Order: sequence, then structure tokens, then C-alpha cells
Amino acid sequence: MEKKIKIGLIGLGTVGSGVFKTLKSFDNIEVKSIAVKNLNKKRNIEGLDNSIITDDPYKIVNDPEIEIVAELVGGLEPAFDLIVTAIKNGKHVVTANKELLAKRGEELFKIAEENNKVVLYEAAIAGGIPIIMPIKTILAGNKISHIEAIVNGTTNYILTKMDVQGASYSDVLKEAQELGYAEADPTGDVEGYDAAYKIATLASITFQKRINIENVYREGITKIRTEDMIAANDLGYKIKLIASANMDENDNIDVRVHPMLVSKKSTLAHIDYVTNAVMLKGHPIGSITLSGPGAGEFPTASSVVGDILAIAAELGKSEYILPMMRCKHNSSAKMIDISETVNKYYLSINAKNNKGVIGKIGTICANNNISLASIVQRCVSENNTADITVITELVKEKDMQNAINQIVQDDNIVNSLIRVQV
Repeated sequence: MEKKIKIGLIGLGTVGSGVFKTLKSFDNIEVKSIAVKNLNKKRNIEGLDNSIITDDPYKIVNDPEIEIVAELVGGLEPAFDLIVTAIKNGKHVVTANKELLAKRGEELFKIAEENNKVVLYEAAIAGGIPIIMPIKTILAGNKISHIEAIVNGTTNYILTKMDVQGASYSDVLKEAQELGYAEADPTGDVEGYDAAYKIATLASITFQKRINIENVYREGITKIRTEDMIAANDLGYKIKLIASANMDENDNIDVRVHPMLVSKKSTLAHIDYVTNAVMLKGHPIGSITLSGPGAGEFPTASSVVGDILAIAAELGKSEYILPMMRCKHNSSAKMIDISETVNKYYLSINAKNNKGVIGKIGTICANNNISLASIVQRCVSENNTADITVITELVKEKDMQNAINQIVQDDNIVNSLIRVQV
């Protein structure tokens, strides 16, 4: 009879429940122990034996019979200490913890290698979308230079509803919270932190350089207006929160998260609601996009269980398992500051409806090395102000910011500044 590989789960929330339910169908796997915060919480999970549940996660990472630990609680502590303890006790680890990987991944992978253990984290980037293993295996022969991704379902849901319904950000956020798509405190999602953690880790793997999360530019969706959605559509775009990473020919790397006007001709423009997608460009593959459910009980469980089974299949067959999946890079990326990047911009300005106002805006742009693709006066309000929409050609960020400072000195109001997909 085949020996069962004993697994320990830390966390039995949405993802942990999905992992437990999925693992039940594999005869060679036994979930020996599960750590939870609240032992008294009622859990409607068929086949769950309450005797394997504990509120002490250290019982799991110190259990000599457990060979693989799945950390599914998130956050920095106690997750980091639990994973390190598990590794030092001879266990392989699977995690979905994007914040931990982005902030302390370098330490974690070093400790894992020193102890000849594997840390897998497919679920930490795009939920159920397989992306880490393809990059490290099937796509390993490519030089990937560009990533654009939608990796946060909450913000994508909000932006899609704003676009489809013409509703305000605040109204859609409230609806998303009522439906459970957004947390009571949505800051991590709507201010771009979640997407920043994910793109930092994804860029590190893809470019094989350490990415300092502090150097990742981050901007959320809280300033996006219904008027911007309408204007974007009129101009042939959709507004999405895009996590991107680019490496130039000198290996300088630009990693950022911010709203973007995405051309309706682009695949990412049609990734709606809670769906996620990752687009990679490189040689020789060209361009490839992977899309699917980026969160939820079973989509995320799919990635976690896939990692568990990948480790389980190798146990006892080699002294050094899954070499392709291990971290092999130690050098830090040369990061490009956002001020030095070159972008196209959408600019929405509310100005006094005086003669020559468009000419003044054009002159300010010209004086700051900004060429305009279009400038349109959309309407005049009762208070005799005009809404002016500007789309620029490629321009350096710091020149754009200088121009904005001069535009507002003329008593104009800049309602929106959103970068445009190139």
C-alpha cells in the first residue's frame, strides 16, 4: 500500500477550506493537522474531523511526521516565523502569501536553500492562473522583457461596474463590500498594495533580479471618476488597474501599479469583473496572455494543491527536488524611478471658459516638451467652466508633472491624470 504523505494546513478560511476539500480526492495525501484561530467556529465542511484541528500552528511546523506545510493565513507575522520553523524542521512549504514574498522573500528563499527545502507559491500571484511554474519551466527559454497584468479582482470588479453602470466609485465600492468582493477596509486592494506585492514577486521571478517593494510605484483607483470612464470609452479605451514591469536593453527595471487607459483592441481591456490576466512579451514567444479566476475558494486552492502535489511527487526520489522551481538569483534590480519613465497621458482639466484657454494649456505643454495627440473641450458648465480632455504623445513623467503644476497656477483644476497604454 502506498505511503500517504502527511500535510499540515495553517489556516482554514476561504482558501484553506478549498484546499482541504480538494485534497480529499487524492489517496496519497493525508491532511494530518489544521491550525485555526478560533476552535469554536462552526465549519460546514464535509468530512472534516475536528480532532485534527488545533489553535497552535507551531504544533504543525514542529510535527516530525508532517512533510509539507501549507501556509494560508497571510501577513508577515507569525507567517514568516512559522515558515522558517517549518523549513528548519525539514519541511517543504507552499504559501499564498504575496505580502510576505514581496517584503521578505529574499530571506525566506535563502533559508530554504540553506536547508535544502522548497518554497512554492503559485497561488500568491494570480489565484488560479498558472503563471510561476510556466515561467520557470515551459517559458524558461524566453527572454521576457515586458509584463502587464490585472491581478486584483476587487479593483477590476469596481472599475468594470463603474464602466458598465456609469456609477460612482463610492457607490460601487459599497456594493462590492456588500457582495463580499471588497473587505470592510478595502485599502490593500483599492490603493494598489495587493497588486504591488504580486507584480514585485512576478517581476523578480521573470527578470531574475531582486525587486525592492519600496521602489515599486503604486497608485490606486480611488480618484477614478465616472466622467473619466465616459471619456475613455469615447477615446477608444477602458480604464483598468494595471500592474506592469519592464526591463530595458540595459537591464534597468520599471515596476509599477496604477490605473491605465487600455486600448479596446487590447486583450486586457476585456478582462472584466473578478477575472485576472497576465500578459508577457518576450523572445521568442512574442506575446502571450493567461487569464482566469484570480481569487476564490477553489481557483486559489487549485494552485495551492498543484504545488503540494508537485512536491509530493518528488519526495524520496532525489536529494535535491524541483531544482527549476528554486530561487537562483541574488542580484538586486537597477530600478527606474517613476519620474524618469516615459508615458502617454490622459489629462482632464476643468478651466474657466475664457478665450485662449486651450491655447494656454497647449503652450504650457510645449514649454515642457509635451506634444499633444488631442485636446478637446467637452462641455461648458453653468458656472462658465469647461471640461478639457488632453491626450499626450510620449513624454517624460517629470515633464508632465511640471506642466500640471503650471496648469493649476492658472486657476485650472486638474481632475484626473491617468497614464495611457503604449
